[in-house]
Amino acid sequence: MPARRTTAKGYDTARKLRKEPTPAERKLWAHIRNDQLGVNFRRQHAIGNFIPDFVCIKKKLILELDGSQHLEQVEYDTERTKYFETLGYKVIRFWNNQVMNDINGVIKVIQFELKNETRI
Repeated sequence: MPARRTTAKGYDTARKLRKEPTPAERKLWAHIRNDQLGVNFRRQHAIGNFIPDFVCIKKKLILELDGSQHLEQVEYDTERTKYFETLGYKVIRFWNNQVMNDINGVIKVIQFELKNETRI
């Protein structure tokens, strides 16, 4: 039997987060869901003790959206990023206001990363 990627609590938390997306998460999801960028993204997908906002398993790419609370949790975010990187993921962070005010620029950054990824 394969190892579980998280705990039962992690799955429950991810499920709850998917039910209550932030406005920025909702907006980005509308642009990346259903393979619109040529790859499948999952939202609020538990990996270990962490739940990234969006993840493309195939390309090992994680998208994180940060609001003002992230200004006060830099160490925690750094720990999360390092953990994901140990698993081979590339983490890209966007501020919520970037998503809300320049979604086309955000999508271009994601497309660039998907085309130019050198992981794996």
